[in-house]
Amino acid sequence: MRIVSGKLKGRRFSPPSSFKARPTTDQARESLFNILNNLIHFEDQKVLDLFGGTGAMSYEFASRGCISVTSVEKSFPHFKFIKTTLSTLGLSDNVKIIKADVFKFLQKDSGSYTLIFADPPFNLPELSKIPDNVLQSGRLTADGLFVLEHGPDHDFSTHPAFQQKRNYGKVNFSFFRLNTQ
Repeated sequence: MRIVSGKLKGRRFSPPSSFKARPTTDQARESLFNILNNLIHFEDQKVLDLFGGTGAMSYEFASRGCISVTSVEKSFPHFKFIKTTLSTLGLSDNVKIIKADVFKFLQKDSGSYTLIFADPPFNLPELSKIPDNVLQSGRLTADGLFVLEHGPDHDFSTHPAFQQKRNYGKVNFSFFRLNTQ
């Protein structure tokens, strides 16, 4: 895998083949960040990356100069891999990795974030509840953006905070904002 843009563009990292994560493809990540580039200024963002997986999204956000990135991952092997890769990439000061269950973290965390990204397992039984869990947690700033990566079998277009959906094959990104004026 590689970082597609920013100060670390082209840097590679290799998650173990034993990982059960389904990392976002380079093409889908690049497409998402092209969209985000038109919606936000990365240098102004405090990012929360839920379901960290391989850490790819956190590395991308940090590479683009976000103020801070907090990554939450429940699996110890994934947590350990992200922590090691952050050190290898020189991002240990920019990205905070937390080993925790995402749903418990959202209840207990007191931070506020301008951008929240979630890439849960597509077969997660609670996937359809994630937008409400995130948006009602108080973690997203009033003018913040929440992006959920999900499979094609979920449709969030009727959610009151839904803004748009982008489809890249089996990868879909739904965008939400609390203030939908």
